[in-house]
Amino acid sequence: MPVEGPQYPVNLVLRGQRCLVVGGGVVALSKVRGLIAGGATDVHVVAPELAPELAELPGVTTEARRYEVGEAAGYRLVVTATDDAAVNHQVFLDGEAAGTWVNSADDPANCSFTLPAVVRKGPIMVTAATGGHSPALATWLRRHVEGQLDDAWVELATLLAERRAELRAEGVPTEGLSWQDVLDSGMLETVRAGRLDEARDLLRTRIAAPGGAPEPGGEGR
Repeated sequence: MPVEGPQYPVNLVLRGQRCLVVGGGVVALSKVRGLIAGGATDVHVVAPELAPELAELPGVTTEARRYEVGEAAGYRLVVTATDDAAVNHQVFLDGEAAGTWVNSADDPANCSFTLPAVVRKGPIMVTAATGGHSPALATWLRRHVEGQLDDAWVELATLLAERRAELRAEGVPTEGLSWQDVLDSGMLETVRAGRLDEARDLLRTRIAAPGGAPEPGGEGR
């Protein structure tokens, strides 16, 4: 079914999965780069005309030809980036028949999933979406969030990951601990001020299960 109503957000693991991009122009190039940034290592591109930059990208193969009917069945994920409505629809139909997820750029009627606007900063990924109502608004939101993410956020994520790894190495589950409380305590500002040792001490003091046992409930991870 084409995209309608609420959508379920997921982060896909694309490493080692076969991905197909139909189209070879500027939009296709952007989609391929997005797949690579998301961890894709096996991306095939088909189009009668191909931007030369495509062949230079890691993990990307290309074929200068038209899409073949039924071809989507051989892939885990497919993105179309053409201005040919008939091709977009055929790819979508092939994907539906094969159980392959298909996104068609700026063509929600031929999508089984949509792509959010994405901001990446180190290990941090923030997405914005409007359910297909306004890609322009999603892009504006991305730019707004992007302006708020500086290197201190990356350092903060690193410190949190270190503390989580320490707890897991001690056999302490990390769910249900006071992560949100310590983040609300001004830790980002502490990191931004360069007081990393203070931030580490705060984490070790505040993120510790009483008696070595995990606190019940909560999301935490």
